[in-house]
Amino acid sequence: MNNTTGLKENELNLSLLNQYLQQQAPQIGEVKSITRFTGGYSNLTYCLQTERSEFVLRMPPAGANIKSAHDMGREFRVLSLLKPHYAKVPTPIIYCESPDIIGSPFYVMEKLSGIILRAHNAPKMNIDEETMHQLSASLIDNMVALHALDIKTTGLEQLGKPDGYVQRQVDGWVKRYYAAETDKINSIDTVAEWIRKNQPREQAPAFLNNDYKYDNLLLDENDLTQITGVLDWEMSTVGDPLMDLGATLAYWFEEGEGDVFKHYNLSWLPGNFTRKEIINRYAEKSRRDLSDISFYYVFGLFKNAVIAQQIYHRWKQGHSSDARFGALLPMIELLGEKAKGNIEH
Repeated sequence: MNNTTGLKENELNLSLLNQYLQQQAPQIGEVKSITRFTGGYSNLTYCLQTERSEFVLRMPPAGANIKSAHDMGREFRVLSLLKPHYAKVPTPIIYCESPDIIGSPFYVMEKLSGIILRAHNAPKMNIDEETMHQLSASLIDNMVALHALDIKTTGLEQLGKPDGYVQRQVDGWVKRYYAAETDKINSIDTVAEWIRKNQPREQAPAFLNNDYKYDNLLLDENDLTQITGVLDWEMSTVGDPLMDLGATLAYWFEEGEGDVFKHYNLSWLPGNFTRKEIINRYAEKSRRDLSDISFYYVFGLFKNAVIAQQIYHRWKQGHSSDARFGALLPMIELLGEKAKGNIEH
């Protein structure tokens, strides 16, 4: 599923973990070894190897605020509510609130099998155009299926506050940008002002993944057009579904739109839908009104710029020596210009 790496000695206490699982979830069996998945998750993800099977353990990184996106209890509840109604999530097995076992709250779930396409591996796989085209369709159809879940009968409505969702998102992300501002970027200022003044009438609320893109999808290794699982539900909530679609569109860069983005996505590979085709497919399958989709796309680009700005801000303050973070300013400017260009188009 992902690359794995060996643990540092005593990074997780295998003995204590096994004692806890034997008492609370004996169906897992004795864990023989633990390896950590690499691949960019914000939360830490480990593979637990037993004699007969594999499981996944998720925990927050050291020092994380567990009331935020690192809330393991909430993530476990999301999976528990989703699983009876949406098969493409792992079965959650047990949640441990106490930090006494491995140093923080954690949960264990089943391990799904499948292939994840990432920017660094997909271009080397020689995926034919027809496969990429069909996978694009599958990606959108699966999003439509998620947005079609009844948030009341499933209990998913308890995961968010849909009323005023767009307003809160705009206010929150504009505030985050100016709190992390380092350089004056006129295009970003223009976009921030525009999204404040041009919010559309909100759609009927739906359940949102909020980080829906290729590298959070598991694909059938024998048929890459089939989605077998959706991962990383840490930012999921309930709100305007077009915010979900806008976020996906903001990650979706086409061939010729800037080589820098090829390091972060694979939507430029031949055969992929264009953004226009994505919009048309979603509108056809969901029957939702997408006349205001430009707002959601512009907001998605702005949000990505803010995330990059926050990372760049931390680098400028000396909190990171990673050279990649220090090179983010041109990307922030590109995202600003892209968003501004879509407003003026």
